[in-house]
Amino acid sequence: MSIEMTAEEREEFLAGLHVGIISISDGERGPLALPIWYAYEPGGELTIITDESSRKARLLSLAGRFSLCVQTEEAPYKYVSVEGPVVSTRPADFEADLRPMAQRYLGTELGNAYAEANTVKGQIVVSMRPARWRTTDYSKEYE
Repeated sequence: MSIEMTAEEREEFLAGLHVGIISISDGERGPLALPIWYAYEPGGELTIITDESSRKARLLSLAGRFSLCVQTEEAPYKYVSVEGPVVSTRPADFEADLRPMAQRYLGTELGNAYAEANTVKGQIVVSMRPARWRTTDYSKEYE
């Protein structure tokens, strides 16, 4: 029995609430790998928000692509790793981007407080089109 997720399973899992680990090529050094909030709807693009002056943003601009891995924290473990090209970068909007991302991860009340305490000035939204997927669902070993 295969423990890989189907296309539908992997997209549903990626759309779930997980903190992702973004990985971006950094030339001669090892890749930059950091935890990050993200948003994804099945069949769509994966988006992140970052400061336009950050090392992350500079590396994304140079590499033109990134990987993101998300996982469960309890057994039986599941993970989805996705990699693809950056397809757009634009200034972040408070109501369309920052507030929804904060609410996704912190809930309505705390998300609103977080969003109000932060600014979108200098923040960008980077969108990636998933091109390569790696998945595992260890619960399938026990079905």
